[in-house]
Amino acid sequence: MSDYGVVDEFAGILRAAVARAAPGAPLVDLTHGVPPFDIVAGARALVRCIDHLGPGVVLAVVDPGVGTDRRAIALRVAPGPAARAGAPAGPWALVGPDNGLLVAAAERLGGIGGAVALPPASPPAGAERSTFDGRDVFAPAAGRLWSGASLDSLGNEVDPGDLVRLPEAMLVVGPGCVQAEVLWVDRFGNVQLAARLAHAHQAGLGSDLVVEASAHRFAGRLVASFADAGSDRLGVLVDANGQLAVVADRAPAAIVLGVSAGDVVVVRSAGAEAGAGAGGHGIPAAGSGGVPGGGGVPGGWRRAGWTGPRGPTDGEAT
Repeated sequence: MSDYGVVDEFAGILRAAVARAAPGAPLVDLTHGVPPFDIVAGARALVRCIDHLGPGVVLAVVDPGVGTDRRAIALRVAPGPAARAGAPAGPWALVGPDNGLLVAAAERLGGIGGAVALPPASPPAGAERSTFDGRDVFAPAAGRLWSGASLDSLGNEVDPGDLVRLPEAMLVVGPGCVQAEVLWVDRFGNVQLAARLAHAHQAGLGSDLVVEASAHRFAGRLVASFADAGSDRLGVLVDANGQLAVVADRAPAAIVLGVSAGDVVVVRSAGAEAGAGAGGHGIPAAGSGGVPGGGGVPGGWRRAGWTGPRGPTDGEAT
């Protein structure tokens, strides 16, 4: 996984460097479309993927600090409850920069059983430092691990407690209200939230909802599928990753709401929204039907000026 994209040769060279270090190793590209320099997006993509990967080594590169004194690391995964119960083993090691990219995925697998700092690469002739650690540091280390090298043979031991960790996503649960950070907007414009169904139950959310973001405010409902949202409301469902997501039927909910990753969405029970103005759950009141300052009962999103169909673009919902 990387933010290298597929226009330049970087992703292909990364694959070639792994293949050179580990001939015969099967390679799976998770994505090379992480937004450039977006460590948080890369870390969350790894977490979404990690449960579905088989035995092997995860190589991840989102590394705006390349060429600086940030550490290059390899992590050994501690056996988790599933592994101890005899379930098929997942990835046993992760390799990448020590900038928060790897830790959450490793902890989801069962924890960090060990970590080492990888030695720096020799810079090209005439340069003071290497600027392609994916090729020169991470890929060779991943290949060696896959080929049977021990973690300790790759570098000096690092205390797992000293590794860089990213802040937790924002989530506030109150009576009749869930306020959650947007974790991810996929290419369909679905809005994944930092909340799960248990949080909706904890808040006592009903089936009829109000969905708010910034100055936009729409009627919504809890649904089981995208199509169940219908043409006049946003839907809130449990997505393929077990997170709550705001969706629309064959339309990008992210553009309807005007949100991207890192923004905040508020989901309220429709019966509780009348008393949830300024001071209610700490969220200012928004206008109705997606219009700032409108007040009253929120309207359907198609009636609020949506002209679709169109998909998310790089500037709107990535």
